[in-house]
Amino acid sequence: MRRREFLGAAGFGLVSWPYVARAQHSMPVIGYLSARSPGETAALLAAFRKGLGEAGFAEGQNVAIEYRWAEGQYDRLPEMAADLVRRGVAVLVTTGGEPSALAAKAATSTMPIVFTVGGDPVKIGLVQSLNRPGGNATGVSVLTTAPESKRLGLLHELIPGAKAVGVLIDPYYPEAEAQARELREAAGTLRQAIHIAYAKNDAELEQAFQTLVREGAEALLVGADPFFDTRRERIIAFAAERRMPAVYQFREYALAGGLMSYGVSLPEGYHQVGLYAGQILKGAKPADLPIVQSIKFEFVINLKTAKSIGLEVPAMLLARADEVIE
Repeated sequence: MRRREFLGAAGFGLVSWPYVARAQHSMPVIGYLSARSPGETAALLAAFRKGLGEAGFAEGQNVAIEYRWAEGQYDRLPEMAADLVRRGVAVLVTTGGEPSALAAKAATSTMPIVFTVGGDPVKIGLVQSLNRPGGNATGVSVLTTAPESKRLGLLHELIPGAKAVGVLIDPYYPEAEAQARELREAAGTLRQAIHIAYAKNDAELEQAFQTLVREGAEALLVGADPFFDTRRERIIAFAAERRMPAVYQFREYALAGGLMSYGVSLPEGYHQVGLYAGQILKGAKPADLPIVQSIKFEFVINLKTAKSIGLEVPAMLLARADEVIE
């Protein structure tokens, strides 16, 4: 049952380079660089296109889009960004968090960039300030990493007797150190033992699963990270196999069978990126467009998943959920 309305959309398409090359003669081209993968980004891409449409641009009609997907492999991003810069796109849109944005920033200091990041873009050097970004980049901070301690608190409330909570963190993600520090501090406050396992690729992810099982983890917190988003199905399957209560960052996890999610409404951020990209195509300068901070959070519980692992969700926790999937 729905308790609040959130933005959402579905559907996506890919544009091949030969098409874009022909289109360049008659319409501007947006370079779309993502650390994520097209399949699990369908609704987000639709939200981006909606924002672009509200700015007056429709893909294939008066704008072309050239896509690059790293599929969680961050080391591919620098060359992808450089390639889009060489092709002379009108705007470089980066999604999937800090890795994409930093790769784009390293590739060009002049081409307009519109990004999504999970943390503070000032702290990592993308912009000079939130109100006046300066330089060639602006975008949206979707605050994906900020609520890690909140997620741990929800998991602790769900299973206060858990001897240990397993945590997945990607060491290649720029916010990894801050995530680990925040979770350790929160665990100390809650007097909850945690075991952090690090994984940056598929082989390490499987090793991390084995480590958490060996360490006796009775619940799972998946740190905010685009790599984990691209491996969403595998992570949810692991939690189901071990009958392990788990909490994730986005609603999409709960819709796919994850137990709980707490985080921002991500489509809203992608919608804003579309709006900004359209404004830049009309002549606006990134330096003059303030950073937008997404502050709409949603807490989702999948009651079907809870029942499948034999878990009874406390009534007080259900009452606080924005959405309960039954």
